[in-house]
Amino acid sequence: RMQEAQLELAQVQRMRQRISARIAGGSLVSLPPPQATKRSAPVAPVREPPAKRPVREVLLECTDEQIIEQLLCKPSAKEREQEKLGSEIMELLCKPTAKKKSVIEKCKYKGGRFTEFCEHITREDCQRASQSSISCPKIHFRRIIKPHTDISLGDCSYLDTCRRMDTCKFVHYEIEPLPPPGCTTALPQLPSLATASATAADETVAVLEPQWINCDIRRFHLPLLGKFSVVMADPPWDIHMELNYGTMNDEEIRSLDIQCLQDDGLLFLWVTGRAMELGREAVRVWGYKLLEELIWVKTNQLQRIIRTGRTGHWLNHSKEHCLVAIKGHPKVNTCIDCDVLVSEVRETSRKPDEVYGMLERLSPGTRKLELFGRQHNVNPGWITLGNQLENSRIVDKQLAANIAAWEAAQQPQPQSQLQQKPADGDREGAHHSRAT
Repeated sequence: RMQEAQLELAQVQRMRQRISARIAGGSLVSLPPPQATKRSAPVAPVREPPAKRPVREVLLECTDEQIIEQLLCKPSAKEREQEKLGSEIMELLCKPTAKKKSVIEKCKYKGGRFTEFCEHITREDCQRASQSSISCPKIHFRRIIKPHTDISLGDCSYLDTCRRMDTCKFVHYEIEPLPPPGCTTALPQLPSLATASATAADETVAVLEPQWINCDIRRFHLPLLGKFSVVMADPPWDIHMELNYGTMNDEEIRSLDIQCLQDDGLLFLWVTGRAMELGREAVRVWGYKLLEELIWVKTNQLQRIIRTGRTGHWLNHSKEHCLVAIKGHPKVNTCIDCDVLVSEVRETSRKPDEVYGMLERLSPGTRKLELFGRQHNVNPGWITLGNQLENSRIVDKQLAANIAAWEAAQQPQPQSQLQQKPADGDREGAHHSRAT
């Protein structure tokens, strides 16, 4: 670098000599500085941006030491080449590979377009905001006004999840079923989540029909189910609050035989409140490694963030967490979805339907299991277990045979009502003992 600096310094000195020679020959004339003129009244000077000085003038004013210091601070040719090479490598690393592009294209939603909700809520407010008699083609809501409704109170905090809707005096809403005025076609019907998940999956893999088993998971023999790539569980944690369903204590949840369900797979465990630390402990007990957290931001019927939830000791909970843990080395599609879901709250403990599409894109066409599910949780390609399901439905013949054999083994053997007749010798001995 010192040699390069000396060479550039020599070039600067030669440039100085040429400039001095041209000035002496008259080809370059330096103008004298302008003289100040007298003014009748003081005028505020107008600030103009400083003109960019030529490089030659700057070099003529600098000393040799300053020029050498500037040259030493500049990156060398080798450093510039390495920086250029590093930027090219980083650009190549950030670009998705052909395999990644193929996976993203395969997992794209192919069920049609989405219909947005209007930000003005009702069709009348939308027309008033746009100052037109024609409203936008988005989805609108309609106010439910009953004889006991007091409009001055405003909207109900719980909206469609209100448990006293028949007597509640606040305003409630429902989706307007009619198409916009002047529109001859109805609103587009979005396909179900099961259709979207099956479309996102690999078409060469056959997706089984929904299966569910009504059982007590604490006493069910989980190894009968086999191995799964994805397991999702929403245990009834004891969060020390009054709930409308039964709960399990901490030791019962930790003692579940979850580790037998997977050799290489992902576990999604829903937690809330005090169950967050207990869930992390249970993940380690089951032999998993905690990876990330999925957050569900809860919205109400009007697509606004919930501010008055029914859970929380100190603050109202507007979100819910799902722990993501891994076991072994599963083959999954990474970096397709983000770790935040924004979805509407519905029945108690019902999770957003979007999570099923996310897990199908993560591991398409594989066996998946949901523990502590209800009837609204059943989905194609999934096996759902819970004690609030409607009977049982098993399509897999091998699984049905295994469960039937296990249930037969659990039943107690009936005692024979017939007593064995004694032999002649035994009969004589009995008669002799009675006579004695």
